[in-house]
Amino acid sequence: MARICEICGKKPMAGNYVSHAHNRSPRRFMPNLQKVRAIVDGSVQRITVCTNCIKSGKVRKAA
Repeated sequence: MARICEICGKKPMAGNYVSHAHNRSPRRFMPNLQKVRAIVDGSVQRITVCTNCIKSGKVRKAA
């Protein structure tokens, strides 16, 4: 499963862990993705969306 929101296209971002001694090592910031049963083009589908899209009402959940 690709870690990409199917609504807004949000995907992992890259950055660094920074210790107290300022040592750096790579890390990834993952989006908070959830599998949701949603109505897409009049039919019910299971899609992967970020929580921001769910909260903002961009996704219409199926009953």
